[in-house]
Amino acid sequence: MTIVERVFKDCELPEAARAFARDRVTLGWEDRTHVHGRRRTDGGVEFGTSLPRGSVLRDGDCFMLDEERLVVAIVERAEPVFVIEPRTAPEWALFAYHIGNRHQPVMITDRSLVCPDVPGVEQLLQQHQMPHVRATLPFTPAATVVGHQH
Repeated sequence: MTIVERVFKDCELPEAARAFARDRVTLGWEDRTHVHGRRRTDGGVEFGTSLPRGSVLRDGDCFMLDEERLVVAIVERAEPVFVIEPRTAPEWALFAYHIGNRHQPVMITDRSLVCPDVPGVEQLLQQHQMPHVRATLPFTPAATVVGHQH
């Protein structure tokens, strides 16, 4: 089984890999933060990863499987989430505090805080009267974004 140890951006692939076949692997947020493990492409090709600690896979990242002559693109799976749109600066701070105080992962966008739709989160949002809606979209927690590099 091929073990991948490096992540590429599509534009950074070696020239030889540009002629390789293409496949993709669709992963949820937790799987995109696991650096070691077995993977299976959407097309059924099995491979392993042994990536540097702290790696977070994102859309646009690729693996190069030399033996299989295959480039595998990462696709972020859309997942059930809560989208919270604070209206004021104090709400941003208060809502982020309450979410973090419950040790819930949070994604911060320009307009919202986003949390996975997991047991207990909706009760937290209602308890602190945080306006929210359910949605389905790719999720990457803020703690995994800091210092993101390959």
